Amino acid sequence: MTRVFKMAAAMESWTLLVIISFLHNANTFYVPGVAPKDFHQNDPVEIKAVKLTSSRTQLPYEYYSLPFCQPDKIIYKAENLGEVLRGDRIVNTPFQIQMNSDKKCEVLCNIPKKLTLDHSKLIAERIKEDYYVHLIADNLPVATRLEFYQTRDGEDEQKKESQRDVQFEHGYRLGFTDHNKVYLHNHLSFILYYHKEKVEEDGEPTFRVVRFEVVPQSVKKEDLKVDDKGLCSLPEASSSSPQEIDPTKEQEVFFTYSVRWEESSIKWASRWDTYLTMSDVQIHWFSIVNSVVVVFFLSGILSMIIIRTLRKDIANYNKEDDIEDTMEESGWKNVHGDVFRPPQYPMILSSLLGSGIQLFCMVLIVIFVAMLGMLSPSSRGALMTTSCFLFMFMGVFGGYFAGRLYRTLKGHRWKKGAFCTATLYPAVVFGICFILNCFIWGEHSSGAVPFSTMLALLCMWFGISLPLVYLGYYFGFRKQPYDNPVRTNQIPRQIPEQRWYMNKFVGILMAGILPFGAMFIELFFIFSAIWENQFYYLFGFLFLVFIILVVSCSQISIVMVYFQLCAEDYRWWWRTFLVSGGSAFYVLIYAIFYFVNKLDIVEFIPSLLYFGYTALMVLSFWLLTGTIGFYAAYMFIRKIYAAVKID
Repeated sequence: MTRVFKMAAAMESWTLLVIISFLHNANTFYVPGVAPKDFHQNDPVEIKAVKLTSSRTQLPYEYYSLPFCQPDKIIYKAENLGEVLRGDRIVNTPFQIQMNSDKKCEVLCNIPKKLTLDHSKLIAERIKEDYYVHLIADNLPVATRLEFYQTRDGEDEQKKESQRDVQFEHGYRLGFTDHNKVYLHNHLSFILYYHKEKVEEDGEPTFRVVRFEVVPQSVKKEDLKVDDKGLCSLPEASSSSPQEIDPTKEQEVFFTYSVRWEESSIKWASRWDTYLTMSDVQIHWFSIVNSVVVVFFLSGILSMIIIRTLRKDIANYNKEDDIEDTMEESGWKNVHGDVFRPPQYPMILSSLLGSGIQLFCMVLIVIFVAMLGMLSPSSRGALMTTSCFLFMFMGVFGGYFAGRLYRTLKGHRWKKGAFCTATLYPAVVFGICFILNCFIWGEHSSGAVPFSTMLALLCMWFGISLPLVYLGYYFGFRKQPYDNPVRTNQIPRQIPEQRWYMNKFVGILMAGILPFGAMFIELFFIFSAIWENQFYYLFGFLFLVFIILVVSCSQISIVMVYFQLCAEDYRWWWRTFLVSGGSAFYVLIYAIFYFVNKLDIVEFIPSLLYFGYTALMVLSFWLLTGTIGFYAAYMFIRKIYAAVKID
């Protein structure tokens, strides 16, 4: 992981030099989350709040939606598109922290915070919904240390200490419940770690923040001793009581904090390692290697079988036997006069495949760039921002492939086809997101995309994506259509009655198993990142899984279309597209399983959000895998019919 961040830092430094060489007037250039920030002794270290999150409700809220102590002037950070879509609302807080300067206990607001009845109800509700508070210091998120001891009966304390397992939880819990009573974490013990940088002999030492931990506590107002200067002293743990929040009455609460600095040997380039090793990486390694080995083994077997069978078929078809044998031959050669017959609704098919090409190019570039470390979690919102812009700009490739295929399928209305390609899939995505956004608006959540951002996205869609799709479609439609090796007969051939296992739904179930098996382990980590506020960072694994997915989808598609043509059913265009996306059906089944077994969602709107966004994921995954399978099958069919002698 350290190597990845060093690579990212090196690439950013090189980019920096290039840009500065062009921009002579530029004095400084700072990439947030990548360039290290040096602090001197007693320099202010700003603590900012990001949002409140809960895996039970899936509705983020901004920090000051609850009655926390506020600074004199609230300043919101200018955010990128990804941060807005994620529901981040980064804002300053009143915590006063200086570099390498400890504080025992200090009161925020200087006076007890008076909670109205509505405030008390709201805080109690958020605590019952398991909300976490997310803060950042020098762009480093706060984490809560969790210690587990793997012990058995009879083991001594020394052995118990050696088997201690330390994990970190993102953010800190707003409070806790005990015997149906609600308690608020109103005291935060910040533990910040710094790394001392090497300096010249007479130079002033500089420090860099390398870890940000918090120990939340609940301390009753009456147990806190507060003086006139805003300083306080905490009671001993044995004699203190937690701060209860009674939702049926008004009350007063002290918000307090303490700061402790500790020196660390962790260097700045490795400071994210603590946050990114929260799950067992060994299990991940084993699972990925296991999936790769199984899929390569099955792929190898399939390839051997299909190549040997094809060689035998082609050799038989090319023999100059007597006329009687030729009349009695059966199999895929018999449908040579119909195999390239254009399907129904060629415009819709080419439009969906164009969107699939757009998705494929976007996913490939995003995963590759992220694998190099340029879209690390420290660059907040960069992954989503990059994905949105890349999808827009990949419209030129989607339009080109859709236009060329549409012409191959004897289409003539290229302008209508280009409009369909540019709007069909994005309109479905935008429509579902807009409906879900209305529900999020109703909950006053920060996850609701502002109206101005929606207008900006629409302008990007019609101002960037649509013209690029038209441009690509124009050149694709003008180019020569794909060269099919055999002519199409004027009269369609009659299709014989098909066996039960040639049914489309059976084909989807059969074709989806291998690609899904290649990536279902990775799917668990992706779902955890999306729905349980975890960091996802194993893009090297993801790139490997994506390659395996492409290979397995292609091979399964070729096998399925081969069986279909052997059964003398030449209607493969739509069927291959549908069947190749069969793994999307298993993704849907897995999403339902994950919802029931892993998430504790019971309310209507969180459930609606989960299944709404899952539907978009399944649709996008179907387009992606369907497109991969379709083009693999199309190339395969052109190859085999070019290899046989047709009278």
